[in-house]
Amino acid sequence: AEFDIMYGEGISHEGDLLDLAVERKIVEKSGTWFSYGGERLGQGRENCKNFLRANPDTAAAIEEKVRAELGLSAPATETVTA
Repeated sequence: AEFDIMYGEGISHEGDLLDLAVERKIVEKSGTWFSYGGERLGQGRENCKNFLRANPDTAAAIEEKVRAELGLSAPATETVTA
């Protein structure tokens, strides 16, 4: 298993998501550019990770597709009861 460990942050969720999405052709990689649904996410892996961090809706949509491809359910959400 390969993953990015970022100083002061830990394992890079965006890096893992990007790798899984590219492997499953959910995110397209052309040269150094990454694209999703016709929208350019960034040139270079770090710029793309920054884009995903800054655009959580896009990251969530990509994650949903990756999870569906892997046969995984949606992440558990906490329910607070009074």
